[in-house]
Amino acid sequence: MELRDLEYFAIAAKHGNIGRAAEALGLGQPALSKSLRRLETSIRAKLFKRTPKGVELTAEGTTLLARIGQLRLSLADVVHEVADVGEGRLGHIRIGIGSGFPEHVLALSCVTFLSDAPKATVDVIVATANELVPALCEGQLDFVVTGIPTAHREALVQEYLCEEVFAVYASIRHRLASKKRVTLAELVPERWAVPSHSNVLSWNMLLRSFEDQGLPTPEIAIVTPSTTIRQHVVASSNLIGFGSRRAWQNPEPHLKLTEIRVADATWHRRLGLSYRKSGYMSPGARRLIDVLKLTARTLAQDQ
Repeated sequence: MELRDLEYFAIAAKHGNIGRAAEALGLGQPALSKSLRRLETSIRAKLFKRTPKGVELTAEGTTLLARIGQLRLSLADVVHEVADVGEGRLGHIRIGIGSGFPEHVLALSCVTFLSDAPKATVDVIVATANELVPALCEGQLDFVVTGIPTAHREALVQEYLCEEVFAVYASIRHRLASKKRVTLAELVPERWAVPSHSNVLSWNMLLRSFEDQGLPTPEIAIVTPSTTIRQHVVASSNLIGFGSRRAWQNPEPHLKLTEIRVADATWHRRLGLSYRKSGYMSPGARRLIDVLKLTARTLAQDQ
């Protein structure tokens, strides 16, 4: 069995048409057909059946296609690991963090990590869990930090990191800033700067609070996954925000923010880090995870 034949098979399955698949591969149709026959012979199974529109997978073909995805991940892991060993480095680390995660926690962790590993490199992507988890499963990320629970996947390991307290915040000049307590009903006229319309776990906690009291859905003015942008917008306007108390209590010095204390309402979210159960993880990624855990614990004790 040749790896090339497996790749050709995956392309043919994607297109559902031998002619279009051959064109996409830059091959003649006879060459592609020969490759597919060779693969069927080697595994002793029929992989395609003809249809009026082209071809479709047999049950055996469907099973093989699923395994090819796993094989690609394994090959990518091998390449990654060999490169790390060959270059004698701690590795290139790819991290995803969920919208609303207190970014300064990761920033402090990266500073500590890079001071000990100056040759390592780090990429950080900020997105929703709905975007990060599939990217992790496809091997595009080494680990992600998101709210718990995320959709359970057997292929992933999830470890508890810390618990975050969420709060409503606003500029110190906001009309509600001087009040000791406000009700959710008093927040109905306000407009919000949020990480996502609906698919961020922390924002959904607030939405449920409004729904439970029979109140209208909060009016959204700006949506961005960037904590920094939300803080700047809120500090310079009459908008209000909702996020990790630890994040907005540590903004840039010139941003004057304060908590809007909501009566009879508390919001807590457990954060966890996830990584592939059978995937390769470089020494650098493992070290950064350890640093991240220690940083989160230390900051939690200081709260």
